[in-house]
Amino acid sequence: MEKKQKSEERNMDERIYREYVAILKEELQPAMGCTEPIAVAYCAALARKTLGALPETVEVLASANIIKNVKSVIVPNTNGQRGIAAAAAAGIVSDNADAQLQVLASLTPEQVDAVGAYLRQAAFTVRRTDRDYVFDIQVRVTAGADSASVEIAGYHTNVIHIEKNGIVQFHKDYQESGSQHATDRNLLTVEQIITFANEVDIADVQETLQRQIDYNWAIAEEGLRGDYGANIGRILLQSYGMSIHNRAKAYAAAGSDARMNGCDLPVVINSGSGNQGLTASLPVIVYAKELGVTQQMLYRALVVSNLVTIHLKTGIGSLSAYCGATAAGCGAAAGVTYLYGGQYREIAHTIVNAIAIDSGMICDGAKASCAAKIASAVEAGLLGMQMQMHESQFYGGDGIVVKGVENTIRNIGTLASEGMRETDRTIIRMMIQEH
Repeated sequence: MEKKQKSEERNMDERIYREYVAILKEELQPAMGCTEPIAVAYCAALARKTLGALPETVEVLASANIIKNVKSVIVPNTNGQRGIAAAAAAGIVSDNADAQLQVLASLTPEQVDAVGAYLRQAAFTVRRTDRDYVFDIQVRVTAGADSASVEIAGYHTNVIHIEKNGIVQFHKDYQESGSQHATDRNLLTVEQIITFANEVDIADVQETLQRQIDYNWAIAEEGLRGDYGANIGRILLQSYGMSIHNRAKAYAAAGSDARMNGCDLPVVINSGSGNQGLTASLPVIVYAKELGVTQQMLYRALVVSNLVTIHLKTGIGSLSAYCGATAAGCGAAAGVTYLYGGQYREIAHTIVNAIAIDSGMICDGAKASCAAKIASAVEAGLLGMQMQMHESQFYGGDGIVVKGVENTIRNIGTLASEGMRETDRTIIRMMIQEH
């Protein structure tokens, strides 16, 4: 399986090949902390930079889905504080907008202590935006007679507007229905993903994937060592033993335990989510270590898991009522199936089986219980893999499963992006007590 093919030897179209490489590089970025509060922190840090002074007033306008995903998660380097105001304050105190999703990674102990004082000192206002964007953050700041505002929409680092004292410094049009990505996700298919994994020159993806391995394994081990949240990863090991199957779930859950509960180690994300990055990578790494495969084989399996996850998430959208870990669990199982020698047929069956098993899991925000949902998603994925290994599968007509893996993936996208809109609104009303 260790293939290094030059472009002239590839079966894959060169344009599609380059786009797949670019998709991985675009998506697999490091972030410290849950990505929604970190996006708030980044937006606030950029507002301070634009203002050129420490703000005296801070107003944060956020979409309901941002509020949902920031409300309950601990913001790193804030001495255990939660919520939008804490995230914004930490970003402002960091004064490190250039770091983007690692904006809180370099806070000094003095700055960490200063976050609480600044929250008490400045006038903070948090309210829902009146724009109908799923992902929307606006930060408006003032100091004396000066003012500044920054807007992010669509995804975590997509800055669409910067203004100081009423003068626009940067603006780009944004349409909720359009893709804001630089890469073309419509080129993703399961069959092409497998071809790419088989043929990719490892040098094109090694740096990106090795960083994912190093970062995500480190935070998983920290989650198993420390006392984070509900300690789902550790409970899994203590309760169900050290089988490879259980360790795959436990390591993924432990990474989330740590990340959702204030750990300041970075995570390599997938589809804008650290939890999805952990879920797509850690089970594959656990199985690769157990099976004793080569590092190249691990890289190729991670290509499969990450791209399958991105493919599923493209239709689902960045934020919805559909738990993103479910898609990443499918991706992880696809990657593990590849480690066992599976190719298109086996991986397609694994994905469809996993989708059929666990597609009802809701997203009710970022919080400690995400770790348990990750364990459930990995379990569903691995069961889907075992089913196909035993020549068992779900067929078209079994619920939302239809003939053809791509058609089933499209159904999931429709279910999450359209069918669960009211579910999402109901969840948000419950969480922010607007009943």
